[in-house]
Amino acid sequence: QVQLVESGGGLVQAGGPLRLSCTASRRTYGMGWFRQAPGKERERVATVSWSGDITDYADSVKGRFTISRDNAKNTVYLQMNSLKPEDTAVYYCAAKSVVTNAFHYWGQGTQVTVSS
Repeated sequence: QVQLVESGGGLVQAGGPLRLSCTASRRTYGMGWFRQAPGKERERVATVSWSGDITDYADSVKGRFTISRDNAKNTVYLQMNSLKPEDTAVYYCAAKSVVTNAFHYWGQGTQVTVSS
């Protein structure tokens, strides 16, 4: 089992930055950030490999968001810049199962609200 705890959400003005953190209870492999806005399905935002050298982003956040990780701290980050009101959502951290290579472990979510 892996427990994931997110932090760093909050209210920010459009154009501003925000950094999310997610700390795992133990070593993890592939990790990612997802988000879900009211009335919408959950969507993938960014993913990162165990080594941190392979990342992938949703088109809507490319060039604005950066995912990174510090394996010594079992922590993954999401640096969000140039935030837009449409980025408002609950953001979830997720970790892959080493058995299935699918996202299996989820955090409780942290609210990000971007005001215009």
